[in-house]
Amino acid sequence: MNADDENPLARARVATRLPAQNLDRARRFYSQKLGLEPIDERPGGLLYRCAGADFALFQSAGASPGTFTQMGWEVDDIENVVSQLKRRGVVFEEVDLPGLRTRDGIAEIDGNYPSKGAMGERGAWFRDSEGNMLGVGQPVV
Repeated sequence: MNADDENPLARARVATRLPAQNLDRARRFYSQKLGLEPIDERPGGLLYRCAGADFALFQSAGASPGTFTQMGWEVDDIENVVSQLKRRGVVFEEVDLPGLRTRDGIAEIDGNYPSKGAMGERGAWFRDSEGNMLGVGQPVV
């Protein structure tokens, strides 16, 4: 018996859930600003799929604090993605902290996971209409 047989979560797909106080407003944001349409819906929820991974927006009375990245996309050309999203009206966070500073919305981040074969990452962050902090990142090889 290997470790995966002993741990069913190691074989399970991960699915992100993001709260939305106003599901109609969130649907418009994801459609108009991000160019994403739900692949399915149910009362109180919208299901999206990007490159085979699912995430859902769910109607919630609670709100995200928006103080940390809740979900991100790994992209091949961050400048192009950030530029396209800005043209759609997405506002990117500007960060100026020791060790993390954005220029035109994009930060250079030292280090990356060895399994990704990258030396670092470039990242950019924005909030959706519900205050969820989302990010895009590009590994630096």
